[in-house]
Amino acid sequence: MELTDNLNIRHFKPLVTPDQLKTLYPESDQAVHVVAESRRQIENILIGRDTRRMVITGPCSLHDEEATLDYAQRLHKVQQKVAGQVLLVMRAYFEKPRTTLGWKGMLYDPHLDGSYDIETGFKVSRKLLLEIATLGLPTATEFLDPIVPQYLADLVSWAAIGARTSESQIHRQMASGLSMPIGFKNATDGNLGVAMDAIKSAQSPHSFLGIDRNGKVIIAETKGNRYGHLVLRGGSGGPNFASEYVVFSEVLLRKAHIPTGMVIDCSHANSYKNHKRQREALFDIADQIRAGNRSIGGVMFESFINEGKQSIGAAGVLKYGTSLTDSCIGWNETEELIGALAEAVRG
Repeated sequence: MELTDNLNIRHFKPLVTPDQLKTLYPESDQAVHVVAESRRQIENILIGRDTRRMVITGPCSLHDEEATLDYAQRLHKVQQKVAGQVLLVMRAYFEKPRTTLGWKGMLYDPHLDGSYDIETGFKVSRKLLLEIATLGLPTATEFLDPIVPQYLADLVSWAAIGARTSESQIHRQMASGLSMPIGFKNATDGNLGVAMDAIKSAQSPHSFLGIDRNGKVIIAETKGNRYGHLVLRGGSGGPNFASEYVVFSEVLLRKAHIPTGMVIDCSHANSYKNHKRQREALFDIADQIRAGNRSIGGVMFESFINEGKQSIGAAGVLKYGTSLTDSCIGWNETEELIGALAEAVRG
């Protein structure tokens, strides 16, 4: 009989189950406390009960364990200085959406050589999330594959649904069942309607296919996520961080009866994809907060130890603390921008 199934599948590989991974890298009491408490703080910031702002900052994507923990330790020290004004959340992005081809992130290719050792990728990713949480720092990520949250979501305090996936029914359903606040980015053309629809959809209950902790295929029935919110990231028409765009967004949120504020991404189209211009967005946002804005719950920017980016190239010749994907601002500028926002919140 002629085959009609799996014709383009070269090989099926077994994968550790979520339960097995969590047994290898179990939550510590400290990690659980950091995740649970930071989620509550983020929720309160988004609805205006907490007058602080959050700053989601870190590398565009993680690729080096040592540099990642170095950055986390630096960020934790800064958090202690600005705790009254700002909640710092470290970017821990393990999956990278690609327009065509390219490195897909630490989770998929942890050795940076195209070997796609995904099981090791899961182990390294969970280990890093545990170490960062144990340090006392909450983390943020973007979820792409709907299977991934079963492995990692218990250690994540904030998550994004990206500009290319906010319109996806699969991701809206997934977000409705996730346990942390979810930011939906506006579409790549700058349209806000897609993200607004996504927030409303994720607030509602859904039933969809997934896996449980033992890797068994199940039907997930969700309650809906009350803390979906808008992330302004600019679009093909240019940035949307200025006050006129923020006011327009506020009107849309009120009309849609969405009680959460918004987060503004200082990178991507809001910086014209030029990392050196993230500061322009940040200082404009700081001025809006200083002038009394209450709807901006936080900002995002891409930052690492060293400025710029590098190509993957040959193994063993990578520059320490330098991004492999989008260009980042360096550590000194990171401290400066966090301080500027804290000062604006302080008034």
